[in-house]
Amino acid sequence: MGRVNYLTVIVWFLLSSFLLFGCSSSNEEITTDEKESTEGEASNEEMTEITLLMGEADDTEGFRAVMEAMEEDIGIKTKIELRPGGPEGENIVKTRLATGEMSDILLFNSGSLLMALNPEKYFVDLSDEPFVDKIMDSYKEVVSEEGKIYGIPEGSSQVGGWLYNKRVYEELDLEVPKTWDELMENNEKIKEAGKVPVIGTHGEIWTSQLPILADFYNVQAEVPNFAEEYTAGKAKFSNTPEAQRGFERIQELYERGFMNEDYTVAEYGQGRQMLAEGEGVHYPMLTQVLENINEDFPELVNDIGIFPQPSDDPSINGFTVWMPNAYLINKDSEKVETAKKWMDYFLSDKAIKLYEENSKSIGPYVIEGVELPEDSYTAVKDVVPYFESGDVAPALEFVSPIKGPNLPQICTAVGTGQMTAEEAAEMYDDDVEKQAKQLGMEWD
Repeated sequence: MGRVNYLTVIVWFLLSSFLLFGCSSSNEEITTDEKESTEGEASNEEMTEITLLMGEADDTEGFRAVMEAMEEDIGIKTKIELRPGGPEGENIVKTRLATGEMSDILLFNSGSLLMALNPEKYFVDLSDEPFVDKIMDSYKEVVSEEGKIYGIPEGSSQVGGWLYNKRVYEELDLEVPKTWDELMENNEKIKEAGKVPVIGTHGEIWTSQLPILADFYNVQAEVPNFAEEYTAGKAKFSNTPEAQRGFERIQELYERGFMNEDYTVAEYGQGRQMLAEGEGVHYPMLTQVLENINEDFPELVNDIGIFPQPSDDPSINGFTVWMPNAYLINKDSEKVETAKKWMDYFLSDKAIKLYEENSKSIGPYVIEGVELPEDSYTAVKDVVPYFESGDVAPALEFVSPIKGPNLPQICTAVGTGQMTAEEAAEMYDDDVEKQAKQLGMEWD
């Protein structure tokens, strides 16, 4: 697929796949637990080790369960290397690729961030592998370049929005907001009640982006051709009020003092604890946080619901959707064939079932035939009606190959009062232009 052919992505997926459900501070190395050999398991002599670089948040119980089963069933042991999320983690990935020190398998973003890595140079083409036939075309689009498929999905897709503590909402007699003004009114009532209205975790700067990223459903509803014009270099955040509005929302949260006092240093783990325990009531975030909350606070995870980022128009109300991260095979690995066996097992019926039993889905799967379990998270069930009605849209990074790498820093600057929304929009436009030129794209 060409670099600009993102505009064909996901239409049928968004309207039908609601029925098909299924970013650490150092490079920490871990191996899956060793187990005593039993009948039918791979012998020690057959054991092969694969290295995998991934983000800390991706190291879930479901993933671990699959790795242990893989070790027993086909004799592949996975040595896990953890990296930070956000720009710091991206820089580690880029450095290791450039220096030839990449792991056998890499777990990284799909969509525009993957395209920025130059997949043809660094990763193995999986187009002819039988296991990719299980993957929906909607996902293949976001891991492909020039017709070559480079990745398989980590798990289910997810949405970005406002996770909230339903128990506190009930205690304060609050209703789910349909507009941004209604959300601000709820925040005032929460603040008066002595709780934190909006959880900020700018200590991990990637989390500061959510209010603008999750706003893209609203942008595309008001400016349907924005992604196309943005990719062509015509539409800018600074000359499109609907797009700049995302920065304005971040600025308003700062100016009205709705975030926790330590939000500039608080981290992702603290944020999810605040949400689960009800100390903080709203957390703009991806539904991936549900997995982490379930591991730390299983008795509280179903107190958490989610609603879309509200627009200024009550008739525009829907979720922005993220495709799963991608497992990619290092082209220079000495164990390419073993890595392909790893992927084949990861997409097997047994592995998918095992993953779901230990880590519930955080949104629709992009693997054929995987259904939403009845015991899904409450927040995931909140999302279903929006898929049924078609009130969902892919995040901008999945319908355009361009995402400025400095967006987290820019959002953090706005969220801490160092920059206005207008200044941020202009700076991000410059960031996007530089990225487009690095990708070799024509730019007006």
